[in-house]
Amino acid sequence: MKKRREATLAIAMIPIMSLIVILLISVQVLKIDVHIPILLSAMIAAAVSIFILGMSWEEVQEGMVETIKTAMGPIIILMVIGLVVGAWTQAGVVPVMIYYGMKVLSPNIFLVATLLICSIISISTGSSWGTIATIGIALMGIGLGLGIPREIIAGAIISGSYFGDKMSPLSDTTNLAPAVAGAKLFDHIKHMVYTTVPSYIVTIIVFAVIGARYSGSNVDLGQIDEISKALEATFNLNPALMLVVLVTLGAIVLKIPAIPALFGGAIIGAIVSVVAQGTSVTDAALALHYGNEYSTGVVIVDDLLNGGGMDHMMWTVSMMICAMMYGGVMEKSGMLEAIVRSILKRAKSTGSLVASTVATSFLMNVFGGEQYLAIILPGRMFKDAYEERGLAPRNLSRILEDAGTITSPLIPWNNCGVYMIATLGVAPWLYVPYCVLNWLNPLISMFYGYTGISIMKLEDDPSAPQNQKELHVSDGVAE
Repeated sequence: MKKRREATLAIAMIPIMSLIVILLISVQVLKIDVHIPILLSAMIAAAVSIFILGMSWEEVQEGMVETIKTAMGPIIILMVIGLVVGAWTQAGVVPVMIYYGMKVLSPNIFLVATLLICSIISISTGSSWGTIATIGIALMGIGLGLGIPREIIAGAIISGSYFGDKMSPLSDTTNLAPAVAGAKLFDHIKHMVYTTVPSYIVTIIVFAVIGARYSGSNVDLGQIDEISKALEATFNLNPALMLVVLVTLGAIVLKIPAIPALFGGAIIGAIVSVVAQGTSVTDAALALHYGNEYSTGVVIVDDLLNGGGMDHMMWTVSMMICAMMYGGVMEKSGMLEAIVRSILKRAKSTGSLVASTVATSFLMNVFGGEQYLAIILPGRMFKDAYEERGLAPRNLSRILEDAGTITSPLIPWNNCGVYMIATLGVAPWLYVPYCVLNWLNPLISMFYGYTGISIMKLEDDPSAPQNQKELHVSDGVAE
């Protein structure tokens, strides 16, 4: 049996450079989907693990399977989202939101309004995915009807949804980051205000400027009228259909888990399609599985309405599994850890430590394919380093969110990026420049690291475990 060898940076760079080269050739030259390239990269990582590091295939496979298990929750949510989109479109829920939204929202304020609406709903629910799957889909339809490009609308939806998700105490990542770093939840949220609010203000300004380009003079009123007439001819557009959305969002606000809440919303949508639109039970069930195929005679309406269903998400699910296989091999073999160790050696100052944390979380999103890995692994790796530098845990927890949570939807093969592309129907990479909050937030975080702005010292943190112990001792002496 071959002796097990420790992974080094040089060894870890073999599968990483292979992934980069294969993806560039596949996407830019061959113009093919990323599934097979990522799967091929996973097999190269497996070969490195077996023939260079001395692992067995059983160990490699175990790493793949364990990592895929961590993604099963998001995979199930994706499948349920397919049900929601299929049912809500057929029921007239999505069409009615598009119909009335085009009447209420003007193009020049639409992007800012989208940002604010998604932020409020995401803060209330703690779920960027839930926000995007419900109101985000409708806002996409409204924006397209107003003549705004899909990738710009997606940027506003994603920016708003991730602001709310990041700042909500109901969010899983908002709870995970302080738990990993050793900080308290509300200390963590308050500390994120310093980086997230400036990023958000700049994002509002950017979308206000972009929105001004789509003022009334540029709107094709004839197209809006054509879309409205096509929707009127195809659906019974009753505002009461909005109750389906309110009930589903209400369930999430009441902390009913996302999967049963969204599944319930899909079933309610299927029932409403039978009652309100006169759909047969068979067709309602088919929409849940295979989605919808409408032919209204208006291309943009057909683009908005067609799709959805569980089958529609299988392309996405398969890509996520391929990415998890790659990430699983990299983590199990220790190659991800080798990369982090190498980065940590070069972090000599507080600024470089913060920049290293941001870079590591981002790289975990790129090469691990999973935002939870981008929080957990860097959190475990850097926790002692922050303590040794005399930095409060809330600094690390904030940076893990500034980089791990917020950059995840920017990577097309990360589970969050895959979800955005599938749910909002955007092309990989094209929407990324418009996710202003998501790329600006980590830059501000690094700027604060180098300047010392809002970087709290361990000795000034009353919630730090060390200071809590000292406080109890002092209390005891005083008594």
